[in-house]
Amino acid sequence: MLGRLDDIRGDLTELYKDLHANPELSFAEHRTAAEVARRLEKLGLEVTTEVGRTGVVGVLRNGDGPTVLLRADFDALPVLEQTGLDYASTRRGTDPDGHDVPVMHACGHDMHVTCQLGALDLLVAARDRWAGTIVAVFQPAEEIGSGAQAMIDDGFLDRFPKPDVCLGQHVFPFESGTVGMISGRPSMSAADGLKVTMFGRGAHGSQPQNAIDPVVMASATVMRLQTVVSREVAPSDTAVVTVGAIKAGTKDNIIPDQAELRVNIRSFDERVREHVIAAVQRIVRAEAIAAGAEREPEFERLTDFPVLVNDPEVTGRTTAALRGQLGDGRVHEMAPVVGSEDVGLFGTAAGVPTCYWFFGGTDREKFLAAKEAGTLNRDIPSNHSPFFAPVVEPTLTTGVTAMTTAALEWLAKS
Repeated sequence: MLGRLDDIRGDLTELYKDLHANPELSFAEHRTAAEVARRLEKLGLEVTTEVGRTGVVGVLRNGDGPTVLLRADFDALPVLEQTGLDYASTRRGTDPDGHDVPVMHACGHDMHVTCQLGALDLLVAARDRWAGTIVAVFQPAEEIGSGAQAMIDDGFLDRFPKPDVCLGQHVFPFESGTVGMISGRPSMSAADGLKVTMFGRGAHGSQPQNAIDPVVMASATVMRLQTVVSREVAPSDTAVVTVGAIKAGTKDNIIPDQAELRVNIRSFDERVREHVIAAVQRIVRAEAIAAGAEREPEFERLTDFPVLVNDPEVTGRTTAALRGQLGDGRVHEMAPVVGSEDVGLFGTAAGVPTCYWFFGGTDREKFLAAKEAGTLNRDIPSNHSPFFAPVVEPTLTTGVTAMTTAALEWLAKS
């Protein structure tokens, strides 16, 4: 069955390059959704568009048997691409704050879509090998943690067959041609994004005595927030607090009246999660009081990713199938990833298990050389980097093979 991949690899490669060159921001993936829907219809699936605003769902029925959900995400990021590829993105878009921004597939969602469409092509052509139903989900807005919930809120569970298992994958900056599995424990962290607005009193830069300076207030807050993990989280627990953006003022001789911080929090344990969020809010409020602020800071929730937990039994069975197809040497165990995903919401909402794995996208020789030199962090671009770009092969072949193999493991006829 996998022999058909040789026939479609060229088309999939062109699709990947086209998607990479034409990325779209969260909930603005209209071109991408239209192309996905067109290809699903060509394959003969029942296609529903605009699920959760821009999501696409394809259903493939093939007699009695289990129902398997396959999921790929397809939104991009506000990043200026610097890969130098001849199919690099030059696209721009409008972010949620109304700003014109560059747009790039800096997290590999274009590869996810391509691999899932390739797997569906193989599965359609091999219907004599399996029985059951496939629900193929192409999800918007993963990057802002809203797409899965939007599809669920749009009646996903009532409108489509209920799955027995949820499967998905993500391209990652390790050796291409290999797959990484995380089993039986939290696999990806929770993520909480906060927009914090701190209020001061504006004045002329030459008259600081007339101001309550929000720049100083925010700067002190950034430094104090560094103590949350180092002094309030036990060494045996894991948490990350990152201030990813700070915005204040317009001119060197004007003290502004407010400052904005964008804070990102990662954790694997709900108790730790609640403590860290409370600590961040406490410190922000305390620094405002210390600065003499006349107005309470404001907090706005930007993202809310749950912890992703791979089901041990489902992951074990899927891992065995992948090892049987790819070989033991190409499937390895991974440590939990301090990155976040909303794919788990489909399984949680449906009350069924999830298995989510990773496949490498970095040139093998480059990866091994950097590993040998101890320079992986410096020389290998990570997801969300302006230099992140999976090598097309063997990444594409591995992703299609892994998704097809995993699906067949749960759909194969006895």
